[in-house]
Amino acid sequence: MPVIYLHEVTVAAEDIDRQGHVNNLVYVRWMQDAAVAHSSAQGWTPQRYEEEGVGWVAKSHHIEYVKPAFLGEFVTVRTWVADFKRASSVRRYRIIRPSDDTVLAVAETNWAFVKFGTGAPQRIPPDVLGCFEIGDE
Repeated sequence: MPVIYLHEVTVAAEDIDRQGHVNNLVYVRWMQDAAVAHSSAQGWTPQRYEEEGVGWVAKSHHIEYVKPAFLGEFVTVRTWVADFKRASSVRRYRIIRPSDDTVLAVAETNWAFVKFGTGAPQRIPPDVLGCFEIGDE
């Protein structure tokens, strides 16, 4: 089980804003996509969460934009689980351009584990906890 999950994307035309670089909101989408892909790779797909009636919702995002990304560039979103609490988890991200090892953004999301339908916080089950190692970069 990888502590750090690598999610690869290529900057598409729809990702570009009026300033000619990747729009800030696209980074949030990449973060969410990377988190879902990592969870799925560990056996917790969106469908499995749906079947269980529980899953993750974002409580907060913090992003520090370091350098811009541009159309056609290949980008890697490095993500890992930084901690688990009773009903929440912090996931961190480092978004880089591998061609020159440039850090584009550093970010984290505080995720809450909830019961679908009610949104009530739920204790993270042991079988979810057991699928992820706590890491740091």
